[in-house]
Amino acid sequence: MNITASRFDLRLKHTFTIARGGRDVSPVVIVELEHDGITGYGEAAPSGRYGESCDTVLSFLVGLNLSRFGSPFELESILDHVDGAAPGNTAAKASVDIALHDWIGKKLSVPLYRYWGLERMKTPTTSFTIGIDAPAVIQQKVREAEAYPILKIKLGGENDEEIIRAIRSVTKKTLRVDANEGWKKKELAVERIKWLEQEGVEFIEQPMPAEDLDGTAWVRERVNLPLIADENSLRLQDVPKLQGAFDGINIKLMKCTGLREALRMIGTARACGMKVMLGCMIESSIAVSAAAQLSPLAEYADLDGNVLVNNDPFDGVRSVDGTLHLNDRPGHGARKL
Repeated sequence: MNITASRFDLRLKHTFTIARGGRDVSPVVIVELEHDGITGYGEAAPSGRYGESCDTVLSFLVGLNLSRFGSPFELESILDHVDGAAPGNTAAKASVDIALHDWIGKKLSVPLYRYWGLERMKTPTTSFTIGIDAPAVIQQKVREAEAYPILKIKLGGENDEEIIRAIRSVTKKTLRVDANEGWKKKELAVERIKWLEQEGVEFIEQPMPAEDLDGTAWVRERVNLPLIADENSLRLQDVPKLQGAFDGINIKLMKCTGLREALRMIGTARACGMKVMLGCMIESSIAVSAAAQLSPLAEYADLDGNVLVNNDPFDGVRSVDGTLHLNDRPGHGARKL
């Protein structure tokens, strides 16, 4: 198996701002895994929040030696080796996982959703993310998202109420709120959430800092809206710990090392009585399409990272009126343009 990797800068249609900061360009690493004349594509979208960058991804991949393995069909052994190669580096590991799964699907000539026995028509409606910005700019973003029936609103700053009022002046759509750990005090989180209960909000994602799980559980006892874990929900071992503090988890391939672990997290969340959302970073259609293959297993989807950019180098899963439409191409279904 031969792995090559290169950096690619995704250009955002709008400056993308969350509680931790903003950016206009989001660099990713595109991975090609070639074996037996077939190329599987993977992607790493590293986040500084988890100690990764394109440089760390490329360094990890350069040091990865898969020569002991004869075929991508040795998936379990390969991914155990990749995960044990170094701590962390979850986006880098996800890029290899995605490429391997894509290769297997192509070799077998089946889309991954069919490989897992899932039904293509059971995909959920994805939300469209609106980053923190000036009210007038946010209103314009809302108008541009006319095709999406659900909006995910980034909050966690000083002007949360101003943002919601600006949105409600132009739309009555269902809203989902992501605070990205922005409400540092539990009393503030309760105050904001109780206000949002009156504003047509479906749920709140990551209201409190990840390290304050007890504070989040305190908040959960005092509000009516469901809470979804994001920064608290990284890998499989995190899921059981979230019972009592959260009602569901947001699974992102870049946090959990890829599709294999995401499947395991879905099963564990179900056993713990929690709902599942599949999310993404700012990604190309490679990683978004890969995650979308699992979406028939999820109640919620936030898989819009590819539509937030204007130079996606791949074509894959598409959204029609907000509903994810999987294609019949083998593997994860994303092809190079």
